Amino acid sequence: QVQLVESGGGLVQAGGSLRLSCVVSGSIFSIKAMGWYRQAPGKQRELVAGITGVGSTNYADSVKGRFTISRATAKNTVYLQMNSLKAEDTAVYYCNAGVVTTRHRDVDYWGQGTQVTVSS
Repeated sequence: QVQLVESGGGLVQAGGSLRLSCVVSGSIFSIKAMGWYRQAPGKQRELVAGITGVGSTNYADSVKGRFTISRATAKNTVYLQMNSLKAEDTAVYYCNAGVVTTRHRDVDYWGQGTQVTVSS
């Protein structure tokens, strides 16, 4: 089994910063791409930022220049540094990882989500 555990969410004022972390553990052979998604009430889940196994990144237009995704490969951890937060960034943020398990299966895993609330 593989588990993703997110942390770092919370309540912050507009203009503030938060750093999300996601640790992947369990029957891992390797981790391919990792990413952060978010879902606001009444909206579909959307990609916020992604990072490949070799460190290439991509971002939603709405967060470019404000958010930074990074990963610590040795720690099986992905981070999302969020600066200049806006009220519209309020959502549940989910971590996603493409994992090759110890049984050599490619499986997409999701974390349980962490709430980010930005007050205006």
